[in-house]
Amino acid sequence: MESFSLILAIVVVTALAFDFTNGFHDTANAMATTISTGAMKPKVAVAMSAVLNLVGAFLSVEVANTISKGLVDEAGIRPEVIFAALVGAILWNLLTWLVGLPSSSSHALMGGLIGATIASAGVGAVHGDVLVTKVLIPAIAAPLVAGIAAMLATRLTYSLGKKADGDASRKGYRAGQIASAGLVSLAHGTNDAQKTMGIITLALVAGGTLAPDSDPPMWVILSAGIAIALGTYLGGWRIIRTMGKGLTDLQPQQGFAAQTSAATVILASSHLGFSLSTTHSVSGAVMGAGLGRKGGVVRWSTATRMFVAWGLTLPAAALVGALAEYVTGFGAWGTAVVAVFLVASSAVIWKLSRREIVDHTNVNDTDDAEPAGVVTTAMAAVTPPPAGTPAEEPVPSFPAQATAERTASTTTTV
Repeated sequence: MESFSLILAIVVVTALAFDFTNGFHDTANAMATTISTGAMKPKVAVAMSAVLNLVGAFLSVEVANTISKGLVDEAGIRPEVIFAALVGAILWNLLTWLVGLPSSSSHALMGGLIGATIASAGVGAVHGDVLVTKVLIPAIAAPLVAGIAAMLATRLTYSLGKKADGDASRKGYRAGQIASAGLVSLAHGTNDAQKTMGIITLALVAGGTLAPDSDPPMWVILSAGIAIALGTYLGGWRIIRTMGKGLTDLQPQQGFAAQTSAATVILASSHLGFSLSTTHSVSGAVMGAGLGRKGGVVRWSTATRMFVAWGLTLPAAALVGALAEYVTGFGAWGTAVVAVFLVASSAVIWKLSRREIVDHTNVNDTDDAEPAGVVTTAMAAVTPPPAGTPAEEPVPSFPAQATAERTASTTTTV
């Protein structure tokens, strides 16, 4: 085996930096609904999520093997290719975090890897069958399955709880939210932390430090788990605001249904080795829960922006990864230029984010409200009213009145 080279060390550090951004970018997946409904204090929520992300990282290596052994041809990959892929993934994560859009860190990583691999070894080095069956199909199916499950679960919870005491029911569902949020965090660790494990393992194989088809070493599993846990604790407050308040206004019953549905989908995909986007799953579940309550509103303008970001993630990260790979092809100075560009771009994005600070003190403050759209109105019309709940009240006809009433009813004090 060869020694641990400088470029390999750079790749490992960059991969852990991506894992860190993955953590704070995806904190919303586990904790946005729990924070928005007031079930947990924001800082407590992200701390619990961080611990469970770390635990989840040790539960499986199936997804890591999909990344390191299945998606691209190991034989045609150099460490510089993986470095270029990580550059594309990190920059896309930071850009979408800046604008508060919950896009997929997983797809950013895979897009960067695909683009850099094609630039280095050609299209033939990408395993198209794995890309379709374990990446693209789950990307489309996950939000649909989670959304439908959450919508049905929401209707069921309201139906079963219609005769229950209102205060006792809300307390019970808030406790259920905490448990289901913990399950999502655990599931996130089993899926997303493994992607960084897979990319580091691929780099070690490419650099000759590991034999082909090796599983991730223990130090890789531990470092990836710690990196994503630290990022999670930092809290991606901008995306938490969008997921928790920007898509829909959730009651505890809906939050419980959304979290449970998403966790089930994520854990099932991790077991099967699908490189699933937890963002897609949770976002679909949140929208499904919003549609499942009588009078619930999904803010389709926000959802549309999110869908556009989802569609752009793979190609945008692939383009940046391909360009970065082209520059690193000029040798050590090219790699240095790409590294400087990554650091400088990250610093600029961070500076721009300071113009409007979003943190645990104001994460639930939002003026992003809009009247019910055509789809929401149609879904609400065919949803049986949950007797004995405030959701029986009809949505007012006038947008201004609807906005005012929704704002008054959903204000959360942290």
